[in-house]
Amino acid sequence: NPVNAVPNRYNPGRLTMGRESQSGLQKVLIVDDSATNRQMLGDLLSGEYAVLLAKNGEEGLDLAQEHLPDVILLDVVMPDLDGYEVLKKLKEDARTSSICVVFITGLDTPEAEERGLVEGASDYVTKPFHLTVVKARVALHMQVVRQRRMLENLANIDGLTELPNRRQFDAVFAAEWARSSRTGRPLSVAIVDVDFFKRYNDHYGHAAGDHALQLVAKSLRKRIQRPADLVARYGGEEFVVVMPDTPLEGGMEVAERLRIGIEGLGIPHKRSSAAICITVSIGVATTGPEAVTSGEVLMELADGRLYRAKKAGRNRVVGS
Repeated sequence: NPVNAVPNRYNPGRLTMGRESQSGLQKVLIVDDSATNRQMLGDLLSGEYAVLLAKNGEEGLDLAQEHLPDVILLDVVMPDLDGYEVLKKLKEDARTSSICVVFITGLDTPEAEERGLVEGASDYVTKPFHLTVVKARVALHMQVVRQRRMLENLANIDGLTELPNRRQFDAVFAAEWARSSRTGRPLSVAIVDVDFFKRYNDHYGHAAGDHALQLVAKSLRKRIQRPADLVARYGGEEFVVVMPDTPLEGGMEVAERLRIGIEGLGIPHKRSSAAICITVSIGVATTGPEAVTSGEVLMELADGRLYRAKKAGRNRVVGS
């Protein structure tokens, strides 16, 4: 194991939480063929970050792909794969292309620095190390990473309901459709529409309408129990649920649980013809039972079943 090639106190274990380590710390990967340099940088950074160490370029690439560190400190001069080659491979891989790479080098010529920056390095640290400077530069890049991630998250979150927005849904749905097509595993989607919501807004006012949507969103989020499932705001008073590895029966069961939960909120709706409180109609569709040739077709099926749920009196789930 590449991590175990160095002292165990730097081994955070298998990190299974995406960009965050199990401790919640940001991650830094140090790739250097010098054991002394790895030890020195590890000692310097291990108190503030989850530290991963690799003794050559191949091990560095393996760890980068497995753990997706926030910052990589990468030695330029190494046997076999040098830093430039490692950087090129990192940039060619969609999983690692955006990772901040800081070169560690004794080559302090302008030409060497220019080459690294042109090829995608974010910064340089020259040997011999000034440890306070290394620490400050890593901290600066970590802050940039945090800020970028915050902006990315904000771009994917609906401001009113704090659910994932249409943009995030589109990305997740495309990925899950591709996975379902590749593996043959079922993929279910449910489109959720708040019944007579325009009447609600007209009677109670838009502020009350916004608050009602927030309560509906909270109820949906609470009842989506699997980490792989996604509930998002689809637009206006519509929400959508993506359920990977879920056959139609399971999708119907989830949708009914969502419907009951929202009716159970008991939000008064005097202008509804479906009930005395806010309710939802839900259309469910699944790959497998029918000839679903694309993600668009799957969504059209769910939308058609939502339409039928409305025509049948609303406050119900239709899945066939």
